[in-house]
Amino acid sequence: MKRFLLILLALFTTAALSAQHLKAMRGVVPGSYDFWLYTPDPSAAEEFEPKPVVIFLHGASLCGRDLDRVKRYGTIDAIEMGRRLDAYVIAPQNPGGSWNPDKVMALLDYVSDEHNIDYDRVYVIGMSLGGYGTIDVTARYPDRVAAAIAMCGGGSVSDLKPLSEVPLWLIHGTADRAVSISQSDRVASVIRSVDPQSPRLTYDRVAGWNHGSPARLFYHRDIYDWLFSHTLKDPSRSISPTFTLDNTVLSNAYDGLTFKSRSSKATRRKAASRKKTSKRKKK
Repeated sequence: MKRFLLILLALFTTAALSAQHLKAMRGVVPGSYDFWLYTPDPSAAEEFEPKPVVIFLHGASLCGRDLDRVKRYGTIDAIEMGRRLDAYVIAPQNPGGSWNPDKVMALLDYVSDEHNIDYDRVYVIGMSLGGYGTIDVTARYPDRVAAAIAMCGGGSVSDLKPLSEVPLWLIHGTADRAVSISQSDRVASVIRSVDPQSPRLTYDRVAGWNHGSPARLFYHRDIYDWLFSHTLKDPSRSISPTFTLDNTVLSNAYDGLTFKSRSSKATRRKAASRKKTSKRKKK
């Protein structure tokens, strides 16, 4: 009984901390996106050292005008499950269409005016449509992005060559049927055309992974540690070693996370759907 109460207390504490540091930002940046803003520790961050920034760009399934959709998977969801990040997190919602790099950076400018961010440690991470957005933002602003991770995406901007200046980790499954792996192949090819050695590029073509497989990486502590290891202050902009991507990495992605599992969320959604169906039948 005592152990159960301790676990319950931990769950409520995690939820309270997430709620305290997470804020919905609607209409605060005219002409840009609504977004979630996570602040690591408002009191400490404002008084002491600047904190890095992680920009999370979601895929097409989370597009729309309901900001809560952005919490269904990804960095904000990982934080609510207990993944502690000592960084600001900007998680915008795209109403539809391609991500606009200028609008994304307008959000960063707003947050930088309001908070004590580390301008040398700004990171972008996204998958699917968000993978495209990650590539486009990084290619447009290579001098502002310290490192980026693009999963199962591609590139939409006309000039991808500036990507060669940024530590970039491309991840794409060979069994992806939603976004062809040829899209990531193209991005890697452009970078290698600038420099065949491509010293700032790591490209993992993961055998057997489908379109949804990389989503679990948003919950993995090591993904964020890899991002945080880079800084614009590094004169060579060198890339840090990555870790092996396999099914073991996916199965360990939720280690240490205790608040609201993905299965419980799915169960609640199914229950709500059954309840609606039942009410319609009664009518």
